[in-house]
Amino acid sequence: MLNNVKPQNTLPKEPLNSICLMRLSAIGDVCHAVAMVTRIRQMWPQTQITWVIGKIEYQLVKGLAGVRFVVCDKKSKNARAQLKKDLAQEEFDALLVMQIALRANWLSSVIKAKRRIGFDWARSKEGHSLFINERIQAIPKAHVLEGFMQFADVLGVPPAPLSWDMPIQQSDEIWAQEQIAHLGTYVVVAPTASKAMRNWTPEGYTEVIRNLHRRGIATVLCGGPGPLDKAMQTALHDLDAPIALDLVGQTTLQQMLVVLRQARCVIAPDTGPAHMATTVKTPVVGLYAHSNPMRTGPYLSLNNVVSVYPKAIAKEYNKPWEELAFGIRAKGEQWMSHITVEDVEKSLSEFV
Repeated sequence: MLNNVKPQNTLPKEPLNSICLMRLSAIGDVCHAVAMVTRIRQMWPQTQITWVIGKIEYQLVKGLAGVRFVVCDKKSKNARAQLKKDLAQEEFDALLVMQIALRANWLSSVIKAKRRIGFDWARSKEGHSLFINERIQAIPKAHVLEGFMQFADVLGVPPAPLSWDMPIQQSDEIWAQEQIAHLGTYVVVAPTASKAMRNWTPEGYTEVIRNLHRRGIATVLCGGPGPLDKAMQTALHDLDAPIALDLVGQTTLQQMLVVLRQARCVIAPDTGPAHMATTVKTPVVGLYAHSNPMRTGPYLSLNNVVSVYPKAIAKEYNKPWEELAFGIRAKGEQWMSHITVEDVEKSLSEFV
């Protein structure tokens, strides 16, 4: 376990033979991790990369060139034993423990590696320090993606232009293209986050969709099959939002990625599709209240975020967010309703 943590050395080094990374979830974080993996593959093409990943997240990145995936069902009572069996014959030059959740830390303990690299002290929670022997450097006010890139820095991987080699199965490409072929210019609305309080109002989305419709711009609704997605879908239809194509619960993740790629832009709260859109260079109008978009926002569209986060933090803590711990969250249930249609359309006007 953690005794003497080695200091970080970020100078370029000789490529390693094998790297394993542990990042099971979630979709947005997996998107950030793909950028780091792409950098390693570009600069160290001979290095063998193994990625331990969750079942749902694997559906997004399966087929990623140069990467072997080990799919881990973290909810299974046999997950740790199965992972130990899957990797029993291997010892990696380095293991990147890129998740601080206790379950992920515990699963990582069965992976044999000479170097076990984890997060800096400030981000080490839930026993994370017990499962690593090196740390990435603490960088103040870093976006999550930048934090992930520090793992490549520790390994000594040379810098590379930011890019994502997102895989798309041919069958998914064909299916998605058939769905959107008749639309012309369209905007994707991916309205649902993993928690209801992070969602904007159905009324707000409806007004924006109506205004786009009046200008001859179609709207495609995207989302997963979960209850929050279905509830938002129902609410928008009850309000007669003029949605040109409703794909909620109808796509695979790679099919959704094609739809996002072809869009003029995406409107979304703090949710996976916002980061998926970023990986294919589609602009995102991100809607934020509870989390700091400078930390978790769509990385290539941070200037287009509509955020009431500073207002929420100042109200709850009586201090500006800059004077508090970076990444502190606002807790009020109604903060997203403070986002106005006018602010969303002002940001949206840059793209449509």
